[in-house]
Amino acid sequence: MKKQDMNRDWIATAETLSSALPYLQRYDGAIVVIKLGGHAMGSDEAMETFARDIVLMRQVGVNPVIVHGGGPMINAMLDKLQIQSEFVDGKRVTDQATMEVVEMVLSGVVNKRIVQAINAQGGRAVGLSGKDANLITCDQANAKLGFVGAPSKMDPQVLHDLFEKHIIPVIAPIGAGHNGETFNINGDTASGAIATALNADRLLLLTDVSGVKDATGEVVTELKAADVERMTAEGVIAGGMIPKTETALEAVRSGVRACTIVDGRVKNAVLLELFTDHGAGSMIRA
Repeated sequence: MKKQDMNRDWIATAETLSSALPYLQRYDGAIVVIKLGGHAMGSDEAMETFARDIVLMRQVGVNPVIVHGGGPMINAMLDKLQIQSEFVDGKRVTDQATMEVVEMVLSGVVNKRIVQAINAQGGRAVGLSGKDANLITCDQANAKLGFVGAPSKMDPQVLHDLFEKHIIPVIAPIGAGHNGETFNINGDTASGAIATALNADRLLLLTDVSGVKDATGEVVTELKAADVERMTAEGVIAGGMIPKTETALEAVRSGVRACTIVDGRVKNAVLLELFTDHGAGSMIRA
């Protein structure tokens, strides 16, 4: 008969699982939309860890929805195909040739990589774009930028159908126009629109920064909408953080319970945010 010595690490693991119980109960059946971008997409190891976390979420009763970006991959393919881009006010003009590459990369290579990673961890994932089942219908966001879309009509029924089958949707931010056009949608914008349409419990925006910082450079772990507006007006929130906080504000004001800008560089960041007291970023509430 083999004797087993109790290891402190084992005990700590058991305590962690036990302390997660209230959070597991809290999010049982909840819809959580996750915008995947940045570090989590940058390496096979990070993707594997992310996929395992998503499968665990589904295993404990959460309904995760993944919305992904893919800007670096698009840029690499445009360069490879020697497709030159024009820029207006620092933003890429998406002409017809560029749009074809965007759809190929996002709905093809990037989307299927994420689907495959989740399935490899024992999950059941299906890849979609906003064009499938009329999920996202778009208006043109800015005529100067070409085929860049702003969601104008949402039909999330296909996502509810997948939830019933315990299938994890992985969505490329591509939408259909009213006249048969195809539009590229900013990933944060698409995730916010999907979270709103689903009346999601949480929206998580994974990024490569530690969160929203105050004037002293310290991360603010929880903010109200008024705090975000004030910090933006004062110039404390600036640059690339503005689109993310704008997405967060629109989502929480449209019924999403909370939006968190999550530091995706932190291992198991999604699990830390949902199932522990610690969190991994800045939570914004209405």
